[in-house]
Amino acid sequence: MFVTQKHLSRRAVLRGMGTVLALPLLEAMTPAFAPLGVSAAANKTRLACLEIVHGAAGSTTDGTGKHYWSPAKEGADFEFTQTLEPLSKLRDYLTVVTGTDLNAAGAYTANEQGGDHFRSSAAYLTASHPRMTEGSDIHAGISIDQIYAKQFGQDSPLPSLQLCIEDVDSTGACAYGYACVYSDTISWASATEPLPMTRDPRVAFERLFGDGATAEERLARRLLDRSILDGIVGDIARLQSGLASTDQARLDQYLTDVRELERRIQNVERYNAKSGQASLPTAPLGIPESYDEHVKLMFDLQALAFMTDVTRVSAFKLSRDVSQRVFPLAGVTTPFHSASHHGESPSKIADYAKINRYHVSLLAYFLDKLKDTPDGDGNLLDHTVVMYGSPMGDSNVHNHKRVPLLLAGHGNGAFKGNFHLKTAEGTPTANAYLTLLRRLGVELPAIGDSTGELAI
Repeated sequence: MFVTQKHLSRRAVLRGMGTVLALPLLEAMTPAFAPLGVSAAANKTRLACLEIVHGAAGSTTDGTGKHYWSPAKEGADFEFTQTLEPLSKLRDYLTVVTGTDLNAAGAYTANEQGGDHFRSSAAYLTASHPRMTEGSDIHAGISIDQIYAKQFGQDSPLPSLQLCIEDVDSTGACAYGYACVYSDTISWASATEPLPMTRDPRVAFERLFGDGATAEERLARRLLDRSILDGIVGDIARLQSGLASTDQARLDQYLTDVRELERRIQNVERYNAKSGQASLPTAPLGIPESYDEHVKLMFDLQALAFMTDVTRVSAFKLSRDVSQRVFPLAGVTTPFHSASHHGESPSKIADYAKINRYHVSLLAYFLDKLKDTPDGDGNLLDHTVVMYGSPMGDSNVHNHKRVPLLLAGHGNGAFKGNFHLKTAEGTPTANAYLTLLRRLGVELPAIGDSTGELAI
């Protein structure tokens, strides 16, 4: 195979019974003697944009002084703060950016005062100020995930993937004169085209591994308690017989990951169907009661999508503004939104920092998953940039100053990692977006209120 330069296509798939299973990058997909960087199997840069709402304890006056989020040391070899400590083993992949302001999420006029929760998500990835309206004349801006997808995601089966955790309203008015769609999504294909986000892991799974079979066929397969892999057993055996031992092991691990992910989704569906007493009564059958499990399922789906090049772009909304969800694993019983309105009490800010740390620990789960996944001449985290942040700073006063923001991953050499940049007061967060997109190869004169690139 290798001497003759015959090789497996990077777009090779296994099909059968409503399944189309894309394959991870295998050695057999690289022609003999062809450098990886110039072959069809060359490393592709992935981009994942994650939003956590309600700002951070480290953006408060008290939290800034205590360095809950922002390290005291600038540059390389910065110390890990209480909130960021779960990421300490990933130092070489981290670029922490502190002190920027997401100005577009703020109120521009007096009648916009108070509507920050219903504006923030629309401004998060667009750096554009959403039009105040409860009607269909919505207007924000194209989001950075979609800017990247339009240039580098069009030759993948899914140009982008949009996921969320909390319930969405999708239509109508929410509060303070804003349409609900502004707080339902962080991904905008254009200034007037918000993209829907998928909440149900089963629906996301079928998007990644379904080939357009009917809903009835997919339901029948689930009722028979069958795996999607059952329909392609023969194809798998034929493929493995022609692979080298390293590729066989790689494929075996991938198939195990797919089957395990499917099993976890099935377990959630069985539990919810039998209990009839789910704590989220309006949720679809496949929504886990556990926030922890739900987030990890969605992270695993994104990792598989990146691994197989089904998509190179994802946007993930980890919560919803004014969410009153309780995170017991954070060691705090105060609901999320209530905790974010801490009244500047140092003890309550400290509790809120624990919630922030818990959320960052889930980010660590995703980054570890990417780092442990081989991809070409490195791993997925070598070839990915994950942006994690919030459109709010101190949510107690609904401001958008000193917003938490970090970049993880090398992005095929775009970022070195092990770096903390403390920006000058008043620096637009849009400067970070401009820097990110330009480093990833997007020629962009500006975005939002950007004034230039950051010195990363």
